[in-house]
Amino acid sequence: MAKVSKRRQMRPHTRSYRPFLFGAIIAIFLFWAAGLFAFLDAVPKSPDRPDVRTDAIVVLTGGSLRLQTGLALLQGGHARKLFVSGVHRGVDVEQLLRLARQSPSESDCCIALGHEADDTFGNAHETALWMRSEGFRSLRLVTAAYHMPRSVIEFRNAMPTIELYPHPVFPQRVKLGEWWRWPGTAGLIFGEYSKYLIARTRHVLMRFTG
Repeated sequence: MAKVSKRRQMRPHTRSYRPFLFGAIIAIFLFWAAGLFAFLDAVPKSPDRPDVRTDAIVVLTGGSLRLQTGLALLQGGHARKLFVSGVHRGVDVEQLLRLARQSPSESDCCIALGHEADDTFGNAHETALWMRSEGFRSLRLVTAAYHMPRSVIEFRNAMPTIELYPHPVFPQRVKLGEWWRWPGTAGLIFGEYSKYLIARTRHVLMRFTG
């Protein structure tokens, strides 16, 4: 009987936490959703000041359209050099040019490859070392539009004094206009948003911990 009465006494106490837990879950969801809309708003719709000439063009590997765009910018005189970060070991300039459906040209001398980066954080730090070695102070960053918000966070953290101009590309398979209607694009957006939150949280923690 004593056990039964104890359980009866605990039930109202347990129920008192349910509204709090429900409210906490709703608050977390609203915070997450607000962050998602902020992330989507940060996805660029067009290149930032495409007329500005920079010291370097930096391409993050992950799609042939990125490299094609970087090469076109270089050949159009938009920068002195092109740096391709995150290239698989053993891949040289000629192979990359073939992959991008370009023929080797006089631009080959102005293209440098980075082989050390495995992720966006690595891309930023690999590029920072190369920029420092070249004495460059500005860059145009080429990557997919959905990838740009996280890339900008990593690059500005690694190179806070560098002038950075986002230059997004828009792969046809990624339907940003009505992303919620396309399961593949929706999954890509949610995954990238999660990585974006992790990157922001990591840098905030780094500032507080020194």
